[in-house]
Amino acid sequence: MTETALWQLDATQIAEQTTSGALSAQQAVAAAIERMQTVNPGLNAVVDSCTEAAMARAAELDKARAAGAACGPLHGVPVTIKVNVDQTGYATTNGVTALKDMIAPGDAPVVRNLQNAGAVVIGRTNTPEFSFRADTDNPLYGRTHNPWGRHISPGGSSGGAGSAVMAGIGALAHGNDIGGSLRFPAAANGAVTVKPGLGRVPAWNPSQKAERGMLAQSMSVQGLITRSAADLHLAMPSLIAPDPRDPFHVPLPWRGAPAEGPIRVAFTKATYGYDLHPEVEAALDTARDALRDAGYLVEEVETPDAFEAGRAGYRALMGEVWALMKADVDAYGSQTVRDIFEVYFQEFPPFHGTELLQVMAQRSHYAREWSLFLEQYPLVLGPFLPQPFFGPDRDTEGAEGVHEVLGAAVWSYSMNFMGLPAACLPSRLAALPKGPQPINVQITARRWREDMAVDAAAAIEARVGRMAPHLWARMR
Repeated sequence: MTETALWQLDATQIAEQTTSGALSAQQAVAAAIERMQTVNPGLNAVVDSCTEAAMARAAELDKARAAGAACGPLHGVPVTIKVNVDQTGYATTNGVTALKDMIAPGDAPVVRNLQNAGAVVIGRTNTPEFSFRADTDNPLYGRTHNPWGRHISPGGSSGGAGSAVMAGIGALAHGNDIGGSLRFPAAANGAVTVKPGLGRVPAWNPSQKAERGMLAQSMSVQGLITRSAADLHLAMPSLIAPDPRDPFHVPLPWRGAPAEGPIRVAFTKATYGYDLHPEVEAALDTARDALRDAGYLVEEVETPDAFEAGRAGYRALMGEVWALMKADVDAYGSQTVRDIFEVYFQEFPPFHGTELLQVMAQRSHYAREWSLFLEQYPLVLGPFLPQPFFGPDRDTEGAEGVHEVLGAAVWSYSMNFMGLPAACLPSRLAALPKGPQPINVQITARRWREDMAVDAAAAIEARVGRMAPHLWARMR
């Protein structure tokens, strides 16, 4: 492998070679930085470079290995961190101009865990204001572009992460997800991710001045966006390492007990009244056939109501946002994001007072229904979005735009409300009038069984292949 192609290596390949000595950490990191310098000017995915610190860190890793120190599982793997998470010495801006000088006094658990495993942070990635859009643009850093072309939004809120990792800027990209912010960018860019379930990945920002609301605590999770399912299996065990600063983290191993016999998968094309695009249906059929050929027992069945659970959950979240966050949005947000939030409140009328408390209590009912269903079907394969991914700024186009972008994403935010893990990966590359576009599907799993969702993603990926080589050929 020549140095000019090192940036194309997956995290698994990099870790194998840096551990064996076939590749130095400095070579791996330098190649990722060179790629970043080449393509990021056209993408604006990385908005804060860590180049100097990254090369120093890589040199330390090489020196330690040469002295006989054990290599971590992510030894020398270049990663990016989203700008809404604390990294010592860098601003945790959350895409908000008023926070541009809020320098983190320490590392968040996810940053510490990745670095403890040997990963090297090469840059920090863009997010929309307050990390609360399914698209990525803000007055502080500007717009992030999708490497497939400007006909597709890069997704959000981890849009910089999805754009960066698929363009070859680092092998792993950190992101987070309160309603789809890992899975939207994965779907937009043709990447792979798993939204962990509640309590799986420790989370906290040393810079924060107050604790988050209860729904934000229970719906928001930290995770990774990758180019392959194998890289999730490699990296997630490090990401879920315990940290006492998150008192509700659940210290379970990544791998659960092996399933007995063929794993039953509930297959659904339900879109709850939203039109199912033929390309999305074709992607679902391909994923279904891949799982069947891999030995899964796939049955088309009716699942518990994701629409009712999702809408109730997001209306509850909007009630909490109204009470705890709206004043900051009004004070520090741009007119664009203020307008979007006004339409959010129309699309998802907030619950307040007693109603809010009642729907938060009802969350257990929805989660119990799904828990019982997942006893019979440990996995659910279904759509992520009913239509191919939307274009940039679609959510600025009033009620119709927000309805398409977020309203239709019921399979996304319903899983946040119930705290269930959900993987998202591409199973088709569609030839659409505006240009080629990856189409992702979603795999929901039993609580604590992210590993099963990623196994299924790997089985689908083995059939359809990875999207990155197709993207890189187009970028050339």
